[in-house]
Amino acid sequence: MSAYALQTAPAAERSLQRLPESAAAAIVEFMTGALLAEPHRLGKPLHAPYLGWRAARRGAYRVVYRVNEQVGVVLVTKIDHRADIYRPR
Repeated sequence: MSAYALQTAPAAERSLQRLPESAAAAIVEFMTGALLAEPHRLGKPLHAPYLGWRAARRGAYRVVYRVNEQVGVVLVTKIDHRADIYRPR
């Protein structure tokens, strides 16, 4: 059993639906398994303007998330290709 619960923002869910099926499946498996087990070890802390957020790699894609220790939640807010992840939309 993992120490954290997973929450996914609507934008991240939409991003998952647009990904190729194999990439989306790998990211979902990562988010529901390894990420929830060790969110601080797997992701790197981001710098301004994303202070407090972390990013983890999954192939050519990045998963941006925040860990809320008080309630035990990992909130995934953004999933995108590494070339596009930090570009404003």
